[in-house]
Amino acid sequence: MKKNSCGGQSNSKPDRKAIEKKRRNDMKNLCSKLASLIPHHNFKPSKEIASQQDQLDLAAAYIKHLRERIEKLKRLKEEAMRSMEASSSMMERTASVGLTSPVLELRDLGSSIELVLITGLNKNFMLYEVISIFEQEGAEVVGASFSTVGGKIFHTLHAQAKLSRVGVETTRVCQRLQELIKSY
Repeated sequence: MKKNSCGGQSNSKPDRKAIEKKRRNDMKNLCSKLASLIPHHNFKPSKEIASQQDQLDLAAAYIKHLRERIEKLKRLKEEAMRSMEASSSMMERTASVGLTSPVLELRDLGSSIELVLITGLNKNFMLYEVISIFEQEGAEVVGASFSTVGGKIFHTLHAQAKLSRVGVETTRVCQRLQELIKSY
């Protein structure tokens, strides 16, 4: 009778082997699902990932990469927001005060420089002279634009150092640009 009562208990309670097998299958499925979420261009050149450990390592590296990218994008967003705030405050200053002379704002953005120059329509300003000052000081103009609002012309130039090791001395560029503006 003991045999039957023990046998009855073991049938109603799942054995450890079955529980462990189910746990391993669940973990395998979860690892496969995690590996499927990683973009294919992040996989190693091999056809298949050899083990679950490799899958987990790859997922961890991808998550780290995403975190770094998020931080970089946050910094870029903050820089852009500061740049926009500075531009809008400069526009407000020039709108409230009549433009008798050009307004110059030079921003050092680390590896690049942004120049905002606001002139009146009656100023015969030569943009090539500004570009040549940038080039003489070791910067390459990578973008330039202008827009006309009311009686003002807003020039925006983006430049970066030709040699990143050397950089560009923004104080010298600003000084030369102010001298150029005074000559007009």
